Amino acid sequence: MEKKDFFDDPRKVEKLFWVFYVLIAISLIAEFFIHKHIFFKWEEYPFFYGVFGFLAFTVLILIAKYILRPIIKRREDYYD
Repeated sequence: MEKKDFFDDPRKVEKLFWVFYVLIAISLIAEFFIHKHIFFKWEEYPFFYGVFGFLAFTVLILIAKYILRPIIKRREDYYD
């Protein structure tokens, strides 16, 4: 009998997603009550750090996929 992992049960995965959604909502609401020490003017915009982090991560993934991968990719039979 195969051992079941935590993520094999769809109900547990759904509960985990709900926990993530609640944490995201709490962090978005908390942003309005936490004092920020701003250095640049654009840091005043609501949800700036979340949007900036998402865009930076997206750009990082696209750079890795379309620029770095062709540079370091080997042929399929490279080790044969």
